[in-house]
Amino acid sequence: LFLGRITLQKGPDYFLDMAQKVLATHPDARFIMAGTGDMSRKLLRRSAYLKLRNRFLFTGFLNRKQVETILRASDIYVLPSVSEPFGISPLEAMAYGITSIISKQSGVAEVVKHAFKIDFWDVDLWVETINHLIENPDYRTKMGIEGMREVNQIQWEEAALKIRELYSSTLAAYIRKD
Repeated sequence: LFLGRITLQKGPDYFLDMAQKVLATHPDARFIMAGTGDMSRKLLRRSAYLKLRNRFLFTGFLNRKQVETILRASDIYVLPSVSEPFGISPLEAMAYGITSIISKQSGVAEVVKHAFKIDFWDVDLWVETINHLIENPDYRTKMGIEGMREVNQIQWEEAALKIRELYSSTLAAYIRKD
C-alpha cells in the first residue's frame, strides 16, 4: 500500500518500479496506490504500459472511513519519499499493525525503530525487502505488531518537550557565540 499524495516528493514512481519487479516474483501480489496528485495520470499510463492490469490499483482520493478500510486490508505499507519533513501516514499504518517500509529521507525514520528504512533510490533493496516480507508472513506479522506497540507508546507531549529542549539548547549555544 502506498497512501499519500501522488507527487514527486513522495516517490510514487519508485513504488511503481518496485511493484513491477516484485510482481515478476510474486504475480499474485497486489499493489494499491491510494491518493491523488500531479503524477497520477503519468503513473496510471505507465502502469497500463507495463501491463500491470489489476495487480496495480489506483484508488484516487479516499475519505477517512475508506482509509481505515484499506489499512485493515493491507499487509505492507510503503513510502519511498524523496523528501519528507516528517510523514504521518507511516505512523498511521503502523498503528494498524502494518509492517512499514519507509525511506531514510523521511523525518519519521528518525522517530520509529520498528520499520524498515531504505534509501528512496535503492529500488532493488525495497524489492528484496518486500519479497522477504511476502515470503515470511510470520515475520511480517511480528514486525507489524512491534510497530503497532511502538506507535501506541508515542506521546505527543514527550515529542513536544524534546523539540522544545532542542530549540532551547540551540538558542543558548547561539547566544553564547555572540
